[in-house]
Amino acid sequence: MSPLAHWLADGARRHPAAPALLGPHGNWRYGELASLADAGGRFLRRQAVQPGDIVAIAGSASELALAALACAAASAALLPLDPLTADAAWPALQTLAGGRLQRFAPLRWPGDFSAGAAPPAPAGNAGEVALLIATSGSEGAPKVVQLTRGNLAAAAAASNQRLPLAAGDVWLACLPLHHIGGISILYRCLRAGASMRLHEGFAAAAVWDDLHRLRVSHLSLVPAMLARLLDVADGAHPPPSLRHALIGGAALSRPLCERALASGWPIRPSWGMSETAAQAATLVQPGSDWQVGQVGTLLPGLQARVAADGRLCLRGEQVMDGYLNPEGQRGHGLDDGWLRTGDLGLLDERGQVTIIGRADDLLISGGVTLHPLEVESCLAACPGVSDVAVTAAPDPVWGDVLVALVVGQAEIRTLHDWCRRHLVAAKRPRRVLRVEALPRNAIGKLARQTLRELLQQRGGA
Repeated sequence: MSPLAHWLADGARRHPAAPALLGPHGNWRYGELASLADAGGRFLRRQAVQPGDIVAIAGSASELALAALACAAASAALLPLDPLTADAAWPALQTLAGGRLQRFAPLRWPGDFSAGAAPPAPAGNAGEVALLIATSGSEGAPKVVQLTRGNLAAAAAASNQRLPLAAGDVWLACLPLHHIGGISILYRCLRAGASMRLHEGFAAAAVWDDLHRLRVSHLSLVPAMLARLLDVADGAHPPPSLRHALIGGAALSRPLCERALASGWPIRPSWGMSETAAQAATLVQPGSDWQVGQVGTLLPGLQARVAADGRLCLRGEQVMDGYLNPEGQRGHGLDDGWLRTGDLGLLDERGQVTIIGRADDLLISGGVTLHPLEVESCLAACPGVSDVAVTAAPDPVWGDVLVALVVGQAEIRTLHDWCRRHLVAAKRPRRVLRVEALPRNAIGKLARQTLRELLQQRGGA
């Protein structure tokens, strides 16, 4: 039995009337949700889905949550897809899988499941792939991460230890469930016997209301969501029931961190990726001396080392089984179990991890190698800046000429003066452009290739 199915069945036995999933289309107690998952598993088996098959479904957050439970009951692996991009991405995904993907329409709540017998699902083992997540890393070709039952169980256990979660707690999920940061919340909650409050997308006012109405204890956000919540709160502190606000998916700036701490938010800067089943490191109590990139220590069970090129490498129970590939090779993308991440980082003698930025985002200006995150963090602290990104235009003399794209009311002259006071010459943007918004994906990461295209459109390259 998969961990998800096991935890749900255990919850149904121990506390069947406890709330399990609080969704936009209804609420389900543990006993009700277990019955629904069993019906979903029978439905898939009647459609000839075999244990170990890969079921691809594009749908809303509610539909993907149901799909995860149905696939767990059928001992099948789920590949959740973004409905906005699924059709365009499908040919490449099917090629990566060697034609082994089976695509289904979204499973509905619960009308699709007619009664009827179905072959029972075998028990399986911890090494079987249970979840696949499509990702492109930063830029570049698509990849599909394969996570086993053991990976997911280890990740949920480690997260629940770092950010204690128990029966009676409520974790509000407003991240997309086709991303690992969203769907991993389902695993953590069912393991702990807690409740998952599911939102279809992010609306700051609705999240702020639910934090109070439902006594939410845990919350997952990207920095852009945190900023919008702070705006809605307008200086008010979050309710005392909120113990942990996990911040990940993109770099947290120092001004945003300071603003959140001043308003009493229990923010937990974190670092993780699809390849580690979400969280890999989390800082539980950032202080006034917190610096950009500090994400605390690794979660239990993970090991890290820094490669010669500065990239962080990870190994442990929650590190993926490998990338999906046409040959079905296990461990594809790993080196003796080690994952070579795309992130540059530091690891001090106390085991504290600091993320410098993506290795493929490095720029060389005037012979100085730098990361745009360092310049962005400086500019973000300038009064009147609400969002900022740094990219570069090619130059025959400088190599990369830094260009800052800024959202906010700060004057261009003010921004240049700020850079002269806080940055050495080689790290100062030569141009500053004001834009209405920056290109970010659903979890708040900057689309840096799009930044360069935007710069070209503005005549900067």
